[in-house]
Amino acid sequence: KGIMDCAIRIAKEEGIGTFWRGCKPFVCRCCVVGATQVGTYDQFKSLFSSWGINGKSNVAFSSMIAGIVYTTAAMPFESAKNRMASQKPNANGVLPYRSTFQTIAKVAAQEGLAKLYSGLVPYILFCGGHTLLMFSAMEELRRMYSSKMV
Repeated sequence: KGIMDCAIRIAKEEGIGTFWRGCKPFVCRCCVVGATQVGTYDQFKSLFSSWGINGKSNVAFSSMIAGIVYTTAAMPFESAKNRMASQKPNANGVLPYRSTFQTIAKVAAQEGLAKLYSGLVPYILFCGGHTLLMFSAMEELRRMYSSKMV
């Protein structure tokens, strides 16, 4: 029938809050990504530069390592986000996960820490590629902007 019918049905059957389920863990994950991706990129870029690796090679190596670091740090938050967004209430109407950190702790305790990193390799490949493209574009835009300012 259409997207409006779908939205109305979801609101009636599951409640308005359903539209925002998974929002808090998504914000937590974004904070971890932002803190690790940019910081590690700059650190590795400086390190590789001190070793004599410059230019596009420096950007590529720094980007890929930043991607690996941030995906490894963010994966538990990604797992929690996905579980919280797709959770269903039990017979008593209680959701199994209440917060990001409670979800991470519960999964680690009941299923093992490794379960939080399920799918890490494809996630690294996706995010590493994204990080490489993002920082390559950023460096190119920075170069173009600097050449116009001179």
